Order: sequence, then structure tokens, then C-alpha cells
Amino acid sequence: MVRAAVLHSTGTPLRIAEIDLPAPAPGQVRIKLAAAGVCHSDLSLSNGTLRQPVPAVLGHEGAGTVTAVGEGVTHVAPGDAVVLNWAPSCGTCHFCGLGEPWLCAGAGAAATVPYATLAEDGTALHPGLGTAVFAEETVVRASAALPLPEGVPLAEAALLGCAVLTGYGAVHHSARVRAGESVTVHGVGGVGLAALQAARIAGAGTIVAVDVSPEKEELARAAGATDFLVADDGTAKRIRELTGGHGADVAVECAGRAEAIRTAWSSTRRGGRTTVVGIGGKDQQVTFTALELFHFGRTLSGCVYGNSDPAKDLPVIAGHVRAGRFDLSAMVTDRIGLDGIPEAFDAMLAGQGGRSLVVFPEG
Repeated sequence: MVRAAVLHSTGTPLRIAEIDLPAPAPGQVRIKLAAAGVCHSDLSLSNGTLRQPVPAVLGHEGAGTVTAVGEGVTHVAPGDAVVLNWAPSCGTCHFCGLGEPWLCAGAGAAATVPYATLAEDGTALHPGLGTAVFAEETVVRASAALPLPEGVPLAEAALLGCAVLTGYGAVHHSARVRAGESVTVHGVGGVGLAALQAARIAGAGTIVAVDVSPEKEELARAAGATDFLVADDGTAKRIRELTGGHGADVAVECAGRAEAIRTAWSSTRRGGRTTVVGIGGKDQQVTFTALELFHFGRTLSGCVYGNSDPAKDLPVIAGHVRAGRFDLSAMVTDRIGLDGIPEAFDAMLAGQGGRSLVVFPEG
């Protein structure tokens, strides 16, 4: 039996419970978690903004050590350090065939299949986003376990599984930031902090961080922001003032709110690029006039998982970590236990902090 934070029904608090995990079946891997990041997507899964069969063990940003493998698994072995990939691509669907594994049609299939049971009564449990890392151990498809490159601390490596791949990928793959360009990042949570570091690595000039909380300024500047603005009705105007009156070359929206998306769009120069990374609810409506779409000639694009291919991007990001260009520990503002996840959700809703990291005891 292992301890886990269980979502019994949508909209209810997570409760700590003991669960029973089966031995890994063919093509599966069992992992002892070292750490798990608390992502806004977990909050969205818990409150119903994103769909997730329940009861479930949430958590999708994690890293740990392989303890057992099922038949046919050869790319990892017991004792290997791994990062969890919550959206492993199948390699055969239409989108994978197009070279867009982040849109894989089968990536979310594992979340719909029970993987464990409650120890108290045998109730079947679903794995949140197929990974279920809000638990001391988990069992996942082998394709969801990526070997951790050397030189990356195991606990902080959990952030690579979502926040870093998403923020880094949004800057390098979706927005394609070039050296000298001006960049704005709207929303300074875990993904936003990763995007700021990625913009700095890309050689961006002016890097403006925008957030509703003034307490985020120190975090943002440490990640690479040259300027910090508290979001309000005048944000777009102030960004134009900071960028020679034109607006930013690139805006990266990480909050998933209609007003933030609209502000990111309005703060981008004519011909600029706006990338939406944040996941908002279907009730969040953003409007544009036909005339402004023509006049400004901006590009507006969505971005799933940073448009990343984790197998290819992880070694690149690990190289930046080893060289000191990307600081994982600077993204972590709280180190908590499983029972601290509800408070981490509350902090997100209040716009506080960067990334909360659930750290599991060794042994």
C-alpha cells in the first residue's frame, strides 16, 4: 500500500488515503516518486474545468526512480531516474504522422482506465492525466517514463514534466523567439517562470513580466524579466511605452483568462506573435473585431504542452540546467507534503507563489 491524495468526486477536496497498486503489466513501469509539482491543470481537473474520470489520484508533473518494469520494457530498468510524461505520443495517429506529437490523439487514453484501488474498500481509481503522481508510487505506461538526463537534481526534475517543457516550448517552438526581440509573459506561475527563463536563454532584449500579484516581481526578475507590471486596464499601453511605442514582438499568455489573453494580444506590435499557453474554461470568451485582425496583422496561436517533443527537448533543457542557464530550484517557492496540496491550490487561486513541490521522503 502507498499513500496518495485522492479526488473522490469533482469539486471536493483531495483526501489522503492508502491505495493498492498492482505489479506493472506488460508495457508498464512502476515508479517511486521523489517529487511532484502542483500545477494549475491539477486544480482545473479537480474543479471540473478539465474532464477527469473520478475517483482519481491527480498529479502529472513528477520525477522518481523505477522500481519494477513489466514484460517488454527495455528503455528503463529498476534503479533508473525518470521524468513522467503526461502526454506520451503513440507515434501512429494522424497528428504524430504530421510530426506534431503534442497533439497526439491517444495521449490522454490512460487517464480513462483504472490503474489502482482504494485500500479501504477496493474502489477503482483513475490516474490523473495518466500519471497520478500525487502518490508515493505510481504505475504508468512505459512511454510515460522518460530517462532523466545526468546532472539534473531528481526532485527538481519533476518540474521538467510540465511547467518547464510547456514554458520553454512555448518560447522556442510556438513563439520562436529570436535574439533581440521583446517578449511579454502574462502570468508568473510555474509555466510563466519557465517562459521567462526560456526568453532569456533565447537572447530576448526587453522581457516584461505581467501578473496580478505585485509579490511576484522578485521571482520574475530572478527568472529574467527586465521589467515587471501589475496587471490592470493600462497594461497594454505601458508595454507599448517599454517597447518603443510599438508593442512587444512576442506575448506569451500563461494565465488562461480571457482578460489576460486580450491584454497579451493588445500588447503585441503589428505583425507580432501572441501565444496562448494558459488553459481557461469554455466560458472564457475572447473577442476581436474583423478590422483589428486585418489592421494589426498579428498571429494568435494556441500552444499545447509547449508544442514540445519531450524525448527530444529534455536533453536540450537538461544541458541548460547543467550549464547554469536554467535554474529549476528558483521556480520552487514551497516544498510540501501530500497533505499540503489543498493549500497549494488555494495559493494558486489567490495568485500567490511560483511552483509548490510535493517532496516525498526517501527510503
